[in-house]
Amino acid sequence: MQNFDWRSFGGHGLATTLCCGLIALALVLAQHRTWDVALVYSLSIGLISWLVIDLGRWWWCQAQAVAWPRGWRGGALLALGIGSGFVFGKALGDAYSGGRPEALHLWTPHDTALTLAITVVVSVSMSFFFYSRGKARFLETQMALAQRDAAQARLKLLEVQLEPHMVFNTLANLHTLIATDPVRAQTLLEHLIAYLRATLGGSRSTQHPLTEEFERVRDYLEIMAVRMGARLTYTLDLPEALHDLPVPPLLLQPLVENAIRHGLEPQVQGGHLLVQARVVEAAPTRLLQLQVLDNGVGLAATAAAHLQEGGHFGLAQVRERLSTLHGPTATLELAAASAGGTSANITLPLPPETCPT
Repeated sequence: MQNFDWRSFGGHGLATTLCCGLIALALVLAQHRTWDVALVYSLSIGLISWLVIDLGRWWWCQAQAVAWPRGWRGGALLALGIGSGFVFGKALGDAYSGGRPEALHLWTPHDTALTLAITVVVSVSMSFFFYSRGKARFLETQMALAQRDAAQARLKLLEVQLEPHMVFNTLANLHTLIATDPVRAQTLLEHLIAYLRATLGGSRSTQHPLTEEFERVRDYLEIMAVRMGARLTYTLDLPEALHDLPVPPLLLQPLVENAIRHGLEPQVQGGHLLVQARVVEAAPTRLLQLQVLDNGVGLAATAAAHLQEGGHFGLAQVRERLSTLHGPTATLELAAASAGGTSANITLPLPPETCPT
């Protein structure tokens, strides 16, 4: 049956069995019934009622998200379950008792009415409880899906905002080179076309392999190398074991852009850029650390430039995307490098199944 949940079905059966045991114990204590006879009657009536109601609702509601008949059908199913449990459960109890006096006494008119009332109250109460739990689980699932969809939509919005930012900066550089160095401008345009083809040609997603992220960074650095020439050198360090790790797109390019624009370009001699990835042990989890290290003018000058410009768009976007995906477990930090320059570090939690060995 569609949507049939064996775990839920088994849990309902166990709860019903325990409830029947408590009812039998109450009958033994209150009316001095024989334990085995009271238990057989209670289990027979309770389990038959449960089976009819639980199997009936799944069969009747295969196409519904919440497996319970709507309107009068729900009441009819309850009546069918209670009636079946009472009639067939009594028959099983009678067959087990074999006409013993305590069994016959159990079915006097007064006790029959009491037993029927217990069956109705317990069946209705447990059905309502099971229905409420099932609906609560369904609503929790829908809420989680809505939150996931909202997070993915937010991530796509942030990425869509970030990509034009990079393109506009590159076009501004291209505009300058057209007047001063047409040959380099043409080379820059060719690299930009290749970058856009690689970036926009594939399907968009919230994750892609780390090796693709490094390839994007390589394309961007080749674009910047056209403008800066020998003033820019770089090293990309990605261990082979980390190639397939999933990461959000466009994490590294804003950090690289920030390092070049505020660290290396202000220096007459330019400088070197190191982009690397590694796994960091941080018990009880393992973390992926992505680092962009430059030997530029240093963090103090970079911070001053940020203040003059009212903050840095790309870094703010990266922080928002990390927060949306991983909350406080993912960080982006800027620090002064030991040999001068600035180190930008992204730290991401690694799910156990993706941790490289």
